[in-house]
Formats: sequence, C-alpha cells, structure tokens
Amino acid sequence: MTSSAVTTERRDGVLIVHLDDGKANALSTDIITALHDVIDEAESDDSIGAVVLHGRPGRFSAGFDLGVMTGSDLDAIIGLVADGGALVRRLYGSRVPVVAASTGHALAAGALVLLGCDVRIGADVVAKVGLNEVAIKMVLPGWAFTIATERLSKRHLQRAVANARITTPRGAVDVGYLDEVVPADELLDRAVDVAAEMAATLDPSAYARTVDALRGDVLATMEAQIAADRASTVPPTAT
Repeated sequence: MTSSAVTTERRDGVLIVHLDDGKANALSTDIITALHDVIDEAESDDSIGAVVLHGRPGRFSAGFDLGVMTGSDLDAIIGLVADGGALVRRLYGSRVPVVAASTGHALAAGALVLLGCDVRIGADVVAKVGLNEVAIKMVLPGWAFTIATERLSKRHLQRAVANARITTPRGAVDVGYLDEVVPADELLDRAVDVAAEMAATLDPSAYARTVDALRGDVLATMEAQIAADRASTVPPTAT
C-alpha cells in the first residue's frame, strides 16, 4: 500500500477496503494508487469474489485533493484528474464486483467513484451527495460526463450535472448515485452481505466477460477521454 489512509480486511470471500484519511477522504495520488493496488489484489486472488469500498464515519469522499486542485501546478491538476478518471474506469471495468459502502458525504470525484461501483449502499445520515462542479466554477472532464450519463437517471441528469444539484443519501437513490440506504450502524454489514452473495453466486469468468460485453463501449470511450486529458495543457475542470 502507498497510503496509510487505505487499509483492508477479508471476510466471507470479500476484500473490505477502508478509506480513512482522518479528514474528508480527499482523493490524492497516493490514495488513488493504493486503490488500484487493492483491485489488483482482488483480481489476482481466486479466494476474493468481491470488493467493498468503505468510507470513514460521515465521509465517503469529498472529491479530489483541494491542495492540488487549487494550486498553480497545472501538470499536477491535469495528472490528478486523469488519475481519478482512471480509477473510476478501473472500478467500472473491474473483473470482480465492487460494492460501495457510502458512509456520508460523497461530492464531486467522490460521487463519481460511487458511479464506478456495481452496487452502491449508503448510510441514512445527514450528508451531501452529488456533482457540485458547476457551482464551484469547474467543468466536468469528458470521462465524468460519460459515466454520469451512463449511470444517473435520465430524469435527473440535467439537474444533477448542469445544475449541480446536491441531494441527500435518500434522494441519491432516485437520482442514481445510490441503490439503497440503510441505518449507519448496519451499513458495512449490509454491504458485505451483498458482496458476499455476489462472490458466492457469480461465476468469476462469466462475470468478467459480461462486464467486457456490457460496459466495453463506455470503458473504451472513457479510456480515450482520459488519454486526451493527459495530453492536454489545460486542466479539463477549468472554466
């Protein structure tokens, strides 16, 4: 692991990933790299049938590291946003199912991480979920538009993306960020139960091939968009 904010445990054929930086669970380069390592481990170990991505109390992820995003190093901003896109794409194309246990706030890149997971279960707490980029003078990168269009409810897409509408965890179910909400003290157990059921019932090879067939076009589009972002001299989030 490259980040002390990412720790793991195993339960019932499930690799549980705890994301806890003691603050807002901002996505830094180190955390993103550590999460890639986790997916590598899950995909290479036949005893792991699914992954649970679990946030810290009250915080799933508040998005990209603001220390980078508000800095003057354009290369660092471009790199972090592209790395975030590669992580969301990796989750969406993972050869093992990924369940999000969203413990609270999931904003900007944190909400996009939710969209990359197979099943998204949220804690029924007071929290903000959504894509607030337009409200903070940013524009979503192309890969983020792609995954948002793919996974969010068409009824809510305009308000969720262009109008930067933030919702509660309960509201996030209808919008498409989450699949269900449960009491906070039941969240991790519920997420592990869902992941364990998939681990026990889904054939790994058939699942991987189905993901390739079902999501291949979206994954290819995201890959091209991320590559274009890396080659650009202008951060894709700039207004």
